[in-house]
Amino acid sequence: MNALSLDTVRLSEDGASLIILDQTLLPGEIRYRELSKAEDIWEAIYALRVRGAPAIGVAAAYGIYLLCAQLDMEDMEAFCTQFRKHKDYLNSARPTAVNLSWALRRMERVLEDERDRLTVAELKERLRREAHAIRDEDIAISRSIGQLGFELLRPGDGILTHCNAGTLATAKYGTALAPVYIALEQGWKDLRVFCDETRPLLQGARLSAFEMQTAGVDATLLCDNMASSIMARGDINIVFVGCDRVAANGDAANKIGTSGVAILARHYGIPFYVCAPSSTIDPAITHGGEIVIEERPPEEVTELWYRQRMAPEGVKVYNPAFDVTDHSLITGIITERGIAYPPFDQAFRRLGLTPDREGSQ
Repeated sequence: MNALSLDTVRLSEDGASLIILDQTLLPGEIRYRELSKAEDIWEAIYALRVRGAPAIGVAAAYGIYLLCAQLDMEDMEAFCTQFRKHKDYLNSARPTAVNLSWALRRMERVLEDERDRLTVAELKERLRREAHAIRDEDIAISRSIGQLGFELLRPGDGILTHCNAGTLATAKYGTALAPVYIALEQGWKDLRVFCDETRPLLQGARLSAFEMQTAGVDATLLCDNMASSIMARGDINIVFVGCDRVAANGDAANKIGTSGVAILARHYGIPFYVCAPSSTIDPAITHGGEIVIEERPPEEVTELWYRQRMAPEGVKVYNPAFDVTDHSLITGIITERGIAYPPFDQAFRRLGLTPDREGSQ
């Protein structure tokens, strides 16, 4: 079994439910969940049953379509009002991953553009097609990022990654691990991938290591605090990480611990690349300090993965889900349209990823 064969998120054959691979159960159990209620879709996003910025965006698009498809009404104004209520509710599940709000806004634009010329039934069908398009585009985008990242690799390279930005984080291929999948397609067999464990939710251990091992890649798992040691040994040639939101200046928010990896990579002279679909670039955010960082429940640190509590009762816990890597530490940002190099604001405009000074796209 290869992780690429797993459908992370899709619409059911009958179009009545959102089907997700429950990533909280991996690697021990592969189980799909069918979701059709607003509360269940919200919970799946919040609880990381579906996770990874691109996959969250796809889930949100299908989710808002399903909730609207269930509305039994013909009045367009009432339909639009309910759409926006569902949109605001789903958008509250995760504040940092911009793909969630991006996908919901894209679906809302369909509503705004088509409401005056379509019936409610026709608009529902148009929303379904848009959700499918978001999924199809995500696959194409991930593959393009993978091809661009592959061109940076040499046979035998050691790649360090943090958290999980592989096929499980997208509709297929992933972002940070997409270059590895492209390398496999090209017949490369000697790449080595080192997966940071990524405390406290262990996405590197549970997901990235699972992906790489099932794909037949030479994979090594390491605790987050071992990254400096393995870099000092000379085993790491390049770092690929994913991203949940990129500011206009190139500051990038990703899973907690990423900024520390970037600092270490700079110290050891190792190229550090952020793999980011253009949908994660938020031109409304000037710099990383403006990015809202989600804080997670303390139980994820004190007891989630243990048979018994591993911290004293009543101790205060700091548990941010993300940190921001300063743009000065980033070698390049790999998007589906090309690799952006510093200064990032200018590179984004050249690639058509953010508005230029006159406001054109």
